[in-house]
Amino acid sequence: MIHRCVLFLLCVFAACAACAQAAADGYALRPGDRLQVSVWKEETLNREVRVLPDGSISFPLVGRIQVAGASSVEVERRIREGLKTYIPDAVVSVVVTATEGNSVYVLGKVLKPGPIALTSTDTTVLQVLSQAGGLDRFADADSIVVLRKAPGDARQQTLRVRYSELLKGQALESNVVMRAGDTVMVP
Repeated sequence: MIHRCVLFLLCVFAACAACAQAAADGYALRPGDRLQVSVWKEETLNREVRVLPDGSISFPLVGRIQVAGASSVEVERRIREGLKTYIPDAVVSVVVTATEGNSVYVLGKVLKPGPIALTSTDTTVLQVLSQAGGLDRFADADSIVVLRKAPGDARQQTLRVRYSELLKGQALESNVVMRAGDTVMVP
């Protein structure tokens, strides 16, 4: 009986560790994100860094490192490799402290225009408009569009939002899931 309990607990622990690893690997870093980088027993190397617009960070003794699109676990590995000459067995920790690169922008006739941080991978345009305080009384609700630029492509895609129909529970396909960098235009 004790053997089964121990085996069960080991399985639960392994599953939790796998979930934690998947969560750590799940978020791809973007320009604008802030990271807290710590090197164990090397207080002079502990610092907060921001991912630059070109997708890189600068770190002492390592130099410039490309991090956009990488997970925090991958960045830990890259810094550890860069430090190997100076600190052979460096223990590096990278924690995402702010996901400011994971934002969309709302412009036009809303109560609070500006950037809005995406807090989930399935945030829709209606949720973003709600976070922007909703439409003001002069907004043209049936002319709202989402401007989206595909990665590596200079062209923008225009996605029409059928706001009035969405409020009636219709045209649900126009309630697009937002991506970092999208711009919602409310004329």
